[in-house]
Formats: sequence, C-alpha cells, structure tokens
Amino acid sequence: MVAAMDTPPPPADSPAASPTPPRTRLRVPTLALLPVYTAALERGWTPDNVRGLVANREALERIAQDPAGFIALTDNREGGGPLVTLADGSQVPRVPSLQRWIWDADDDGPTGFAGLINLRWNHGHAPLPPHVLGHVGYSLVPWQRRRGHGTRALGLLLPLARELGMGFVELTTDPDNEPSQKVILANGGVLLGAFDKGPVYGHSPGLRFRIDL
Repeated sequence: MVAAMDTPPPPADSPAASPTPPRTRLRVPTLALLPVYTAALERGWTPDNVRGLVANREALERIAQDPAGFIALTDNREGGGPLVTLADGSQVPRVPSLQRWIWDADDDGPTGFAGLINLRWNHGHAPLPPHVLGHVGYSLVPWQRRRGHGTRALGLLLPLARELGMGFVELTTDPDNEPSQKVILANGGVLLGAFDKGPVYGHSPGLRFRIDL
C-alpha cells in the first residue's frame, strides 16, 4: 500500500509501518541442502504442477534410492538420463536443463526454502519438443507463496539463460493462472497468444509468453 503524497510515512519502528518485503536468492542444489528439499516434499509440496502428488511420491522414491543421482539431474546440461514421465503416462527423453532452488535470502536455514525453478532448452537451441511447455518452469511451496519469490526468482534466472546463449525464453501458463502471468509480465514478458497444449495434456488451452534476452 502506498501512502498518500501529502502524508508522511510512519517511522520504520512504528506498528503501522509495512514489513520489509523478503529478498530472494537462487541456490545450486547440493546433497547438503537435499534434506530441506525432501522435508518440503514430505509436507505435501510437489515440484510438478501437472502431475501433482504422483510426481511428489516419485521424487521421494528417487531421493531414497539414489540421492547423488537425484542431485546430478539438477545440472543436466547434455540431457539424457532417466526418461521423463508425462501427464498421460508416456515417457520421453530428457532435454538439457538446469535447476535452482529458491530461497529467502534472509533465511539460509530450512524455513527459508521457497521452491524451485527450472531452465530447459534443446540441443543447439532448436525449438523445444511439443511436450515441453516453455523454457522455464517453477513451483513454490505453499507457505512461501504471495511473497514475490516467483517474480524475483525468474528475474535471477534470466541472466543464466543469457550466459547459455539463449536469445529469448518462452513461458506458458494456464489462462486462469493470473499469479504466474503477473510474474512473467513483471520480468518483461510479452503475450504471444493462446495455444492448444496438445494430446499429452488433453488439448487443454494455454497462454504463451516470450521474454527477449
């Protein structure tokens, strides 16, 4: 809320003062941080907005079986590895990707974990396969939402995409997902238009945005 121009803001220590908004950082996933990620999964958070709790259970199983292998896949710049299971149950090869874990910059402890953000691309920066809905995907834990972490995390990820030689990133959302649309627009995204997600996603509608780098 912005104070009226003719009304001085309250002192910083006043009860009426607005709390300082949190800051955000991106952390490289490591085995040392994995227990915090695992704890969020155990609380019911899912890193996959499409497959939901099925993906949650699969992630917990992979971590239990091979924690080092799970971390290795968060920096998979050549692609490959275990196949990816899609919404319709089909399996496809992994495209090159990087993952960063989103954290409250003022809280390095377990309570600062806010979610993850992925960057994915194709070899030679060719167009993405139809089942990959955009170059960027993110998921926030429920207890850290509506604090601006998604907007800031995307802004922090864009320089990494630029360093990898990407000239732009495309992002997709559901038409009714206004929070994600605001995240994209706040980072310079431009709406390209509506599209059909295809048979893998039951031909559900989506919106496609582009951010030039």
